[in-house]
Amino acid sequence: MSKLNPNLDPENFRDSLASVSSEGKRNWIYPKKVSGKFYKWRTYLSWVLLAILFAGPFIQVGGRPYMLFNIFERKFIIFGAAFWPQDTHLLIFLLLIFFVFIILFTAVFGRIFCGWACPQTLFLEMVFRKIEYAIEGDANQQRKLNDMPWNSEKIWKKGVKMTIFVVISLLISHLVMAYLIGVDQVMEIVSQPPSAHMAGFIGLMAFTGIFLFVFSWFREQACIVVCPYGRLQGVLLDANSINVTYDHVRGEPRVPIRKNKMEEEPKGDCIDCGLCVQVCPTGIDIRNGVQMECVNCTACIDVCDEVMVKVDRPEGLIRYASDNSVMHRTQKLITPRVKAYSAMLVILMGAFITLIATREDLAATVTRFRGMTYQARDTGQISNLYEVSFINKTFDAQKVALVAENEKYTVEVVGDQNWTLNGQAKFDGRFFLVKDQKDMLVNQEDVTLLLMQNGEVIDRISTSFVGPVFSGK
Repeated sequence: MSKLNPNLDPENFRDSLASVSSEGKRNWIYPKKVSGKFYKWRTYLSWVLLAILFAGPFIQVGGRPYMLFNIFERKFIIFGAAFWPQDTHLLIFLLLIFFVFIILFTAVFGRIFCGWACPQTLFLEMVFRKIEYAIEGDANQQRKLNDMPWNSEKIWKKGVKMTIFVVISLLISHLVMAYLIGVDQVMEIVSQPPSAHMAGFIGLMAFTGIFLFVFSWFREQACIVVCPYGRLQGVLLDANSINVTYDHVRGEPRVPIRKNKMEEEPKGDCIDCGLCVQVCPTGIDIRNGVQMECVNCTACIDVCDEVMVKVDRPEGLIRYASDNSVMHRTQKLITPRVKAYSAMLVILMGAFITLIATREDLAATVTRFRGMTYQARDTGQISNLYEVSFINKTFDAQKVALVAENEKYTVEVVGDQNWTLNGQAKFDGRFFLVKDQKDMLVNQEDVTLLLMQNGEVIDRISTSFVGPVFSGK
């Protein structure tokens, strides 16, 4: 059993979590500060990704946001294209493409997204953890600080750290709200008293509390307990998937280096220093094999390579590799499963592009007014009241109108006669369909309405018209 973590028993490590003690209590992880080429490149990439993430809500095309996920108004803008509830099938295709891509990427490259690009890892390891190292020191110093009584040093360091954490959590919450409701709305909420936008203010405070909780206390538990991606590895990975892998063929048996003592028994390259466990942000021992908790952060690769250089042994004892490449020294990326996923992804992308190319820019939904049947007029006419919802999916204003295809029907608009939709706008209106009673030959008949856009017919909408059959009197 490991001296570094009593839960890391090579015999039953799959039956327990490194972050949970045998008594069921939280086993706080203090990962040792790491350096190395992978950590350096992860840092550079994190700067780029965080810059893109924070710049996203401010990027506009033609005065419109490039990315917006307004779940409150059910309006989404993805890469400059607007999607409305009527485009649910397009969003479903987009989500399917995303999930199939994740499945394909994971089948080939394992959980590399978690270690290099996941927002949880970016903020935790590249922002909050760095601040913690700068204020409280490395792993051993953090343990010592947490174990000491509440003196001036502890109060000062913990207070400064939590103050910075709160500020960063506030920034992240504003960022999330900007993606949800737009930068202009967030600026309006921030610039006015909380009472003027109570719902927005409560939302900002709620998000701030959630992020502060996740990044200051919950931490790796979000990846281990909450995120389903780690559990999907069991069905997505196979012996050809590339992961952060310990080369047990080369590394075993582990024999520590002892000065002034000749080793006659066979020994592997692993000197059992335990540094790979000390730097792991989820507390696992990578030498036990691929595990659900591994986020492919490469910390163990960097620290192991440093040790191999010091003991004059080849680097790469822990590296990106597949089980087959370790066992048989062969690597096969294009497997039948990868081909099947790739074909599925191509089909979905083709269908999505086709749907986007044939999507209508203007949509209308017509329904009979609830709770009403027909109205008999003194003029000898029958009228039915309808509700219409227009959605302008373009970014330009559109003038719309409804005209009955059958000349026996007349459309009478209720209220404003000028139906002009602003860009990316939704408009609800009402209108009457009117028909002479003498033309009523059945109680209910189908009616086709022509949807006009700037004077041109762009769609035909079917509805029904009800009224009493003309008796001839």
